[in-house]
Amino acid sequence: MVFFSPNPNPNPKLCRFLVVANGLTVGYSLIQGLRCVVSMIRGNVLFNKPFAWLIFSGDQVMAYVTVAAVVAALQSGVLGRTGQAELQWMKVCNMYGKFCNQMGEGIASAFVVSLSMVVLSCISAFSLFRLYGTNKNKYAGW
Repeated sequence: MVFFSPNPNPNPKLCRFLVVANGLTVGYSLIQGLRCVVSMIRGNVLFNKPFAWLIFSGDQVMAYVTVAAVVAALQSGVLGRTGQAELQWMKVCNMYGKFCNQMGEGIASAFVVSLSMVVLSCISAFSLFRLYGTNKNKYAGW
């Protein structure tokens, strides 16, 4: 990790939060991926409502955590790029351009991850709430 004398990021803890949130999301996604592979090998399909609620809740938590982390890191990046005269925070991207570009690329990548977690959460909601429908076999092949 590189330390600068004038802090290039108004709040570096927000970037750490983004890294930790993405790490948690990766771990959760790996566990879910392994669960899906095992289910495919065994030939089991998810028709258990409590387990579907658990998966849906986990997907919701991961989606909210990643969105919150991206927004927090974006706020920190905007302050680093534009500064805040009222709080006497200077613009630092003109001094540390490479750092700011890499931070922007990281935030853009994290934004794509957060969007994919939101889509995954919507798919999980569909899978959960179709268990409560009257025609359960209508979407059995999908």
